[in-house]
Amino acid sequence: MSYHGRRRHHRDDYERRETYETPDQKLKKNIIHYGEVDPVQELPRLADQIAEHTPANISIITEAFRIGVTEQPYKIPFYAALLRLLHDRSLPEAPPGSTSIGRQVLEDYWKGFQGFVDRQAWRESRLCVHFFAHLTVARVISVQSMYELLQSFTRVLEELNLSHGRASKAALCAAEGLMIAGPAIKEDPSLSVSDILTALQGYIDSTRQERTLVQPLVQLFTDTPVLEHAEEWLDCAVAALQTLNGSDFAQTADSYPQPYLSSPPWTEEPFHLPGVLVPPEAMDLEGLQTESGEDAQPQKEEWPQCYVRLFDKDLSPDPTTPAGFAIRSALIDIIDIFEVNRKECARLLLEYPKWTVPGTFKPRPGAPAQDPVPEKDWQLEITILETILGASFVLPEATFKAIYYIALITELCKSSPQTVGPAVGKSIRKLYALLSDGLDVEVAHRFAEWFAVHMSNFGFQWVWKEWVPDLVLVPQHPKRAFMRRAVEFEIRLSYHDRIMRILPEAMREGDAGVISVEAPGPDYEYDEPTNQYHESAQSVLNLIRGRAKPDDVMAHLESLRNTLMETTENVDTVLRSITVQSLLHIGSRSFSHFLNAIERYLPLLRNLAAGHISTSGNANPEARTDIMSAVATFWRHSRHMILIVFDKLMQYQIVDPTDVVAWTFTHCSKVTDGKPKSTFNAFQWDLLKAALDKANGRVMMQRRKVAVLRKEADEKAAKAIAGESATMEVDAEARPDVIPAGESPQLTSAIKAFTMLTREQKSALARTLEGFVEYLAVDSVSPKVLEVTTEHAWHNRANWEDEDWETWETWCWYRHWCRMYSPYLRSYKETIGAVAFDKVPTTTNPAIELFRKTWSITTGQHDL
Repeated sequence: MSYHGRRRHHRDDYERRETYETPDQKLKKNIIHYGEVDPVQELPRLADQIAEHTPANISIITEAFRIGVTEQPYKIPFYAALLRLLHDRSLPEAPPGSTSIGRQVLEDYWKGFQGFVDRQAWRESRLCVHFFAHLTVARVISVQSMYELLQSFTRVLEELNLSHGRASKAALCAAEGLMIAGPAIKEDPSLSVSDILTALQGYIDSTRQERTLVQPLVQLFTDTPVLEHAEEWLDCAVAALQTLNGSDFAQTADSYPQPYLSSPPWTEEPFHLPGVLVPPEAMDLEGLQTESGEDAQPQKEEWPQCYVRLFDKDLSPDPTTPAGFAIRSALIDIIDIFEVNRKECARLLLEYPKWTVPGTFKPRPGAPAQDPVPEKDWQLEITILETILGASFVLPEATFKAIYYIALITELCKSSPQTVGPAVGKSIRKLYALLSDGLDVEVAHRFAEWFAVHMSNFGFQWVWKEWVPDLVLVPQHPKRAFMRRAVEFEIRLSYHDRIMRILPEAMREGDAGVISVEAPGPDYEYDEPTNQYHESAQSVLNLIRGRAKPDDVMAHLESLRNTLMETTENVDTVLRSITVQSLLHIGSRSFSHFLNAIERYLPLLRNLAAGHISTSGNANPEARTDIMSAVATFWRHSRHMILIVFDKLMQYQIVDPTDVVAWTFTHCSKVTDGKPKSTFNAFQWDLLKAALDKANGRVMMQRRKVAVLRKEADEKAAKAIAGESATMEVDAEARPDVIPAGESPQLTSAIKAFTMLTREQKSALARTLEGFVEYLAVDSVSPKVLEVTTEHAWHNRANWEDEDWETWETWCWYRHWCRMYSPYLRSYKETIGAVAFDKVPTTTNPAIELFRKTWSITTGQHDL
C-alpha cells in the first residue's frame, strides 16, 4: 500500500513540476495576455513589471511583443503604448544614459520583422507595419524611415509578371500603414502621400476587367464592375485613404485608438527603420513541365477580393470610409487568425468593441448608456455577420472551408443568442432578396449550404411562410431553386419526414416543387415484374446477393447476353445497366455495403467499362457512359449519391475524370430530368467540380512523389560523386559508377505516370471548355443565349420564363468555371483553347464576344 502511495505522490510532484512557470515565462504570458480586463488600467502596471524584471531578458520581451502583435492585432495600438512607456525605462541597475528597454526591444523586434518579409509572411508583415505606424505617430520611429518602408511595398507594384496575390498583399501593407501613420507623414512637407496613393490607384485601374468576374452580383451586359452590394477590398483601402488625405488625416484618430498619445511627447532621437527590400516571389525551382512545356504547378490568388454588402451604412460600417475600413480589416484578421479555435474567435468578436474608439458600436443590452457618435453607433452583431458572410462568399473561393464560417456563426449564436440570432435572420432575408437581383450562382450555392446547416443546428426553426408568396414564380427562378436546394440539403442533414413537417402546407404539395412527396431513395429500374428485363435482372441480383465469384457472374452475363441478343437491340447497354443497378441495389443499405459490393466485383466493372464482360481491354467511352447513366438512373431521386458513386468509380479507375465531364454535358439532364437540355445547373457543377478536382489532385500528388524521388536520386548521386573523389587517388579502377538522377528506374516511372496524369488533366479541362462552347458559343445555340446578356432583357427579368433563367445560370457557371480553374487554364491556354475555339464562329455576335472576353480575362490574354 505504501509503495503505491509513494508512487502516486511522485507522479503528483512530476505533474506539478511540469506546470511550473519560470519568471521569464510568467512575464511573457503577462505581455501576451495584456489588456484582457482593462488595457488602459493595466498599461503602467505592466510597464513597471517589465522594467523591474530581473535578470533582464530582452529576447523574451520581444518575442512576447511579436506574438501579441501578429496574433492579436486588435491590441496593436495598446502594445505601441506599452512600448512607448518602455522607452522611458531602463534596465535594472543600468548606468545613466544607457539604452532604454523600449529601444532595445524595438531593435530586436525589427529583426523579426525582416524575417517575416524575407519569408513573405504577408499577414505578419502587414501587422508589423501597423505596429510601426502607431509608433511613428507616437514619435518613437522617425517619419522619414516609416515613409520609406511604405514605399518599399509600393515598389512591388512595379514588378513585371506580378501576380495579383502578391500585389494586393503588398498594396495593403502600404495602404494600411499610411492610414495609421498618415498624421505624422502629412506634417512633413518633403514627403508625398500622393505618390503612394498614385501607385495604389494605378494598380487598381489595371485590374478593372478581372473584377467583373468575381463580383457577387452578376450583370452580363456591362463591363463595369457592379459594386452596389459589394466592395472590392483594395478599392475600399484607396477610397478610405483619399478621404483621410482630403482631411489631412484628421479622421485617423476617430478610426484607430491612439492610447500612446496620453504619454508625454517623445523628444529624444527616434528609431530609424533600416531599409527594406521585399524579396521577389518565390519560384519553384523543382517544378515539372508537361509534354507541351507548360508549368504543371499553377499559381493561385489571381483575383481581386470582393466582399458582399448586405446592410446600410447606418447599421454596419461602410468599408470605403476610414473607420469602416479599420473595423472590417480588424474583424477579418481576427476571423483568419483564430480559425484554429472558433470558440475563442466568437468570444473575441463579441468583445471587439473594447478595443475600438469609444462610441463605435451601440452598447450591448445591460451595458451603461452612452451618447451616440455621429456617423457611427453601429450594431456589432450585424457588422460581424456581414464580415463573416462576406469572407465566406469571396469568389472564386474563400480563404477557409465553408464549414469554418458556418461553425463560427453557430458559436456566435450560442454565445449570445438574443443579439446574434436576429442578425442571422436579417442576413438570411437580405441574401434571399438578392437572389432576384443577380446574386452569383456560386454565392447562392454557398448560401443554401450555410442556411441548411445553420437551421439543422437550431431545430430547423425558420419562418418558411415568408417565402410562400414566391411559389408563384417560375420553377427555375433563383428563389425557387434556392428553396429546393436548401430543402435537399436539410433532408441530408435530417430525414424527409422531419423536414416535411416543418414546411407550410403550400410548400408540401407536389406542384410546389420544393420537396418530394416521397422520401428520396434508390430507384431499382428492374424491380417491377412488369419490366421486360425483370427476370434477367433478378437472376443477376441473386448471384450478387449470394456473393457469387466475379467469374461466375461474368459467365452468367455472357449466357444472358446470348439469350437477349435475339430480342434486344442494345443488349450491351441493357446488361451494363442491369449489372450496375444490381450492384447498387445490394449496396444501397449502407456505405459499407456499397464499398464491399464495388470492391468485390471490381474485375467485372473494369471489364464492363472496356466494353466486354469476361475479358479486359482498352477504355470504351460508350460503355463508361452506360455505367454512369445506370448510376444516375438508380439514384436520380437522391442526387448526392450520384456524386458519391461517381467519386468511387473515378477512384477505382472504372471511369476517368474526362468521362465524367463528358457525361455531365451530354447525358446528365436527360437521365436526371428526363429530357435533354443545353443548359448547366448546380448539380452539374457539383459533378464537374468533383471530376476536375480529382484530375488536378492526382497531378499534384504525383508531382510531390516525383519531387521526393528526384531529391533522393540527387542525394544518391551526390554521395556517389563524393565517394568517387575519395577513392580516386587510391584505386582508379575501383571507382563506383555514378548513376545520373534521371536514370533512376523509380524516378523514370514516376515521371511517366506524371505525364499521363497531366494529359488526363488537360483532357478534362479541354472537354469542359468544349461543353460550354457547345452550350453558349456555336451557331446552333438557343436565341436565349444572346437575349439574356442584353440590358433590356435583364431589366425585364421579372417576366423571364424557365428557359431564360436556365440560360442565365449557364452563363454564370461558365464564368465560375473560368475563375475557379484559372490557374490551370492560364498554364494550358494554348493547348486547351486551340481545339475548342475552332468551333466558335468568327461572327460579331455579342454573346460570342462575351464568351471570348471571359476566356481572355481568365487566361490573361488581351486578344484571343
